[in-house]
Amino acid sequence: MPRPGNRRFKSRDRGPRRNDRIRAPEIRVIGPNGKNLGVLETKTALKLAQDAGLDLIEISPTARPPVCRILDYGKYLYEESKKKKDNKKSGTSKLKEVKFRLGIDAHDFDTKIRRAERFLYEGNKVKFTLTFRGRENEHRDLGFGRMENVVAQLEHVGTMDADPKFAGRNLGMLMSPLPKERRKLKLGSLDDEVLDDDDDEEELDEDLSEDEK
Repeated sequence: MPRPGNRRFKSRDRGPRRNDRIRAPEIRVIGPNGKNLGVLETKTALKLAQDAGLDLIEISPTARPPVCRILDYGKYLYEESKKKKDNKKSGTSKLKEVKFRLGIDAHDFDTKIRRAERFLYEGNKVKFTLTFRGRENEHRDLGFGRMENVVAQLEHVGTMDADPKFAGRNLGMLMSPLPKERRKLKLGSLDDEVLDDDDDEEELDEDLSEDEK
């Protein structure tokens, strides 16, 4: 029994779980190049990381399943440090909202994705709200697929904060912009006109404090 005044404290790793410290049996995996590899068994993902000489890093532990990236851990810490510095330099940003329905046609969906790309490129957070109406509520699983499509199309300019969640008949998801030097415009251009809001889309234009970023 340890004597008073001679207690031992375990050192704590304040970083995210990685490699064999990841507890979930299955995880959603983002590859070294940013590609979504889908849901894999953790041991399978860990072997992929080891074969590539990289680490398996849990970046969204509260998601279901948790989201992990295959990346060098040192590089990950550097990117996170730079992201925090960039956020401090960028000052106040806005929270924009893009609304759409499950049955939106391809052209309108592409228009909203281009608008969201512009918002993220300019350093704003974007809240995506997918509304279900009537019988659409019987196919809520399709909403998650739609949100995955959104993330895949905007991965060059933003990153998902956490997995989409339902609130009543709405499925919501928040994306944050990548560090400024990593953002790219692929779907539109700065010369594109940002159209006025319609019934399905609005800009929240909320000022975000440093604590909310």
